[in-house]
Amino acid sequence: MKAILDGRVLADSDDVVESGGYSYFRRSDVRMDLLEPAEKTRRDLECPHGVRFFDAVVDGVRHERVAWSYEAPREPMRAVAQRVGFWEDVQVG
Repeated sequence: MKAILDGRVLADSDDVVESGGYSYFRRSDVRMDLLEPAEKTRRDLECPHGVRFFDAVVDGVRHERVAWSYEAPREPMRAVAQRVGFWEDVQVG
């Protein structure tokens, strides 16, 4: 399965966990060099799972908050610990 944004592959893996309608990729299968941590918002800080959003920078274009991971996932989100999910702007399939 791949996650693609503007023709660039952000993640590629055969080990993907589905949860809540989203596909979560192992961090080791994600092009973290194309992702930059986004500034945390008040809502991010309120998340019980410790969410961290990322902006993607593809060919000099910044795509804000298109990926996320949970820094301290609680049940039932523990299955996606150390994984990255992508919003609708990113083609996953």
